[in-house]
Amino acid sequence: MAVTGTLPRVPEFSRTQLLVYAAVAIAVLLVGARWIRSGGGGSPGGAELSFAADTTRRGAETRDVVVHVAGAVRRPGVYRLPIGARVTDAVKRAGGFDAGASQDAINLAARLSDGQQVVVPGPGTAADSTAGATGPVSLGSATVEQLDRIEGIGPVTAQKIVEFRDQHGGLSSINQLDQVDGIGPSTMQTLRTGLQP
Repeated sequence: MAVTGTLPRVPEFSRTQLLVYAAVAIAVLLVGARWIRSGGGGSPGGAELSFAADTTRRGAETRDVVVHVAGAVRRPGVYRLPIGARVTDAVKRAGGFDAGASQDAINLAARLSDGQQVVVPGPGTAADSTAGATGPVSLGSATVEQLDRIEGIGPVTAQKIVEFRDQHGGLSSINQLDQVDGIGPSTMQTLRTGLQP
C-alpha cells in the first residue's frame, strides 16, 4: 500500500535569522571551549592558569616586608615576611625568644613595616640597658620606658607615641609621629636622632 501525502514543510529562515543563530552557536562554542580549557590538567588552559598563579605569586613577593630581628632571639638576622605580619611573626621566624628575653618589653602585636628593626630586649642588649640606649631605638618595638629615655620625651609623650603606633597598626616612618598631639618640630628632630623605623 502506497503512502501518499505531502512532506511536512521545512520552515524558511530569513538571512537575519540565520546570522543570529550562527552568532549564538559560535558564542556557545567559545564559552564551552573556554570552560573546558580552564578545567583541564595538561591542556593549554592549564598552562594559562599556571602562568596566572605565577604572576600572582610574583606580585605577592613585591608586597612583602623585610625586617631585621636583633637582640634576645635564637637566630638574629634579616627576614622577609608577608605584608601585614606582626612583631610576633618576626620573632617566630628568628627562632623564638632566647633565654633571658624580656618578652613583655616588646609589643608583639605591632604591625611590621618594611626596613624595620625589631630589637628584643634581653641581658646585655642596648634596649634592656637602664642607662639608656647606645643607638637609635626601633620605632616598631620601642616601649614607653625606652621612649621616655630619649632626651626631650617625657612619659606622657612616650605613652601617646605607643598608643598612636598601636592604633595605626605600626608605623613605617618617623615622620608619621608629627600627627601625635604634643609633638612639635623640635621634638620631631629629637625623635629622628633617637629612633629608627
